[in-house]
Amino acid sequence: MRPLKLVPDNTNIPFLKWRNVAMGLSILLIVGSIALCFVKGFNLGIDFVGGQQTRVTFTQPVEIPQLRERIEALGVGEATIQRAGTTNEYSIRTPLPEGGEDAANKAASAIRGAIVKSYPGAQVGGAQSVSGKVSEELFRNGAISLSLAMIAIALYIWFRFEWQFGVGALFALFHDVALTLGFFALTQLEFDLNIVAAVLTIIGYSLNDTIVVYDRIRENMRKYRKMEMEELLNLSINETLSRTVVTSLSIGIVLTILLVLGPDVIFGFTAAMLLGIVIGTFSSVYVSAAILLWLKLRPDSFLPKEASGPKGVEGAERVSFKDMP
Repeated sequence: MRPLKLVPDNTNIPFLKWRNVAMGLSILLIVGSIALCFVKGFNLGIDFVGGQQTRVTFTQPVEIPQLRERIEALGVGEATIQRAGTTNEYSIRTPLPEGGEDAANKAASAIRGAIVKSYPGAQVGGAQSVSGKVSEELFRNGAISLSLAMIAIALYIWFRFEWQFGVGALFALFHDVALTLGFFALTQLEFDLNIVAAVLTIIGYSLNDTIVVYDRIRENMRKYRKMEMEELLNLSINETLSRTVVTSLSIGIVLTILLVLGPDVIFGFTAAMLLGIVIGTFSSVYVSAAILLWLKLRPDSFLPKEASGPKGVEGAERVSFKDMP
């Protein structure tokens, strides 16, 4: 029985033929995502805004204004109520009361008692409490982690390959992070520490995919020093296409199942990861590789003169990607 091949051998797809359209779309999406982040902002979870959060699952439809009035009548402050997951599951967020842990426990007990009394059959989960100081530190540390991760990755690729590769990888990572953040600003899904972990994971996945393509580009630059750069990039992308498709598809199938059947607590994380797989695969082809052309990278730009390989010695005939078997 022959093994299943999702991608035929020796594909000859001119990916970079559409690089200008793809890059224009990417820039448009980046600008739109940044605008959404500033205009709409994020639905920050309790990890970042502090306070007390309680999840409640009702057995009947609930009028949110009426529920808010009953919660605020307890004297626990202004209540923010949002649907969380299923139709009758809600997240109730209130300010953290002064007086330490005892005051927080009393407020949580009051909320639980009022809900059970007014809505028989409702299931009230445990209350989570995060102080304002801790939430500020978490938000700051999360932003610093994302920034340092991207800078460190760009520097590594710069020294490992060449500065053009570092610029391409950094822009691709910025593209992936910006679009992910824009998605959460648009959908107003809760943004908590799980999403920060998802974004860091997306950075790792996108970087891995980009380095696989970059490594093949470097190998082909040693082998085909007379080939036009656009054709060499297309050749490298096609040679790694099977690996890219199989990896992305296998991870995407798992994430889709988790998105549909998984628990609500990881819905945001799973949605971020699934989106990251799509945009990370796109950026490794149409962003990180295309930038190498605009930065004037040449097959002989950082290779020693004595480097040689199949059809790679000085004076050899010019090789075309279209002539490859």
